[in-house]
Amino acid sequence: MSTYSCTFEEFSAILDEYEDTFKEFITEYELVKVNDHKSIMMCHCTDMEAMGEMMSSPEMKEWDKENNCVDIVYSLEKIN
Repeated sequence: MSTYSCTFEEFSAILDEYEDTFKEFITEYELVKVNDHKSIMMCHCTDMEAMGEMMSSPEMKEWDKENNCVDIVYSLEKIN
């Protein structure tokens, strides 16, 4: 779940920009708009360490700071 001061469209655009990088550790994802400044991304992540490294890269930290972005990451498990 992410909150930010930019618009949802701007947030979505940054995800599009990094999609090739995501493909290294995310096999599929869906981004859902909650409102103009909040969204939820559900994804299948195959390497949480790689995702954490990307999310904490200097470029992403700077983008987060400029856009007041706060990400909360949850781990879900499928129940049969």
